[in-house]
Amino acid sequence: MLSLASEKRLRMVMAPLVVALVAAVGGGAIVGCRGEISADPPILPIRNMWRVARYNPQSTSDYFPDQRSMRLPVEGTMSREGYQDNAEIATGRTSEGYSLMIPSRMVDQLGGTAEMLARGGERFKIFCAPCHDLSGTGNGMVVKRGLQKPPSFHEDRLRHIPDGQLFATITNGVRNMAAYSAQIPIADRWAIVSYVRALQLTGISGEQK
Repeated sequence: MLSLASEKRLRMVMAPLVVALVAAVGGGAIVGCRGEISADPPILPIRNMWRVARYNPQSTSDYFPDQRSMRLPVEGTMSREGYQDNAEIATGRTSEGYSLMIPSRMVDQLGGTAEMLARGGERFKIFCAPCHDLSGTGNGMVVKRGLQKPPSFHEDRLRHIPDGQLFATITNGVRNMAAYSAQIPIADRWAIVSYVRALQLTGISGEQK
């Protein structure tokens, strides 16, 4: 048997060797795995997080009576981002029909008339000018590329429609115009309405203004 002193010296000699061996093996394993391609399945300690029951898009399902795996939102569902507790602001309509003017609550929410017009002009140039052009005459760039020309905002008919109807048109679209409710928030739609009214009153383009 080794003496206590000899055993202590042996441990002191072996400890660094063991550490070096473990480091070499571990480092070699890591380096050896980098950049390697393997056809073997991955090692997954918790496999139930890897294979989860699911449906492919547009696939059928025996679970639901209509056999559709893609479900519609529950009736009346509304996104938190698009929620508006004021029906007139959200739709542009009252119990009597379209709102004649932009709701004062919305003007206040947008920071006043000047701020509302500035915001409306900015959004108009992004979303509306490609078709309606900067002055609202309907000669936008996409029209010059072959798209059907929209009506001019300066037509007498459009100068006299209620503000709520103009808002609803932006929201829901009309004829060849697509709906913009998904792209433009409610407040920005009302801001665009204010800017269109300013164009109709002044008859000048956004650039000149």
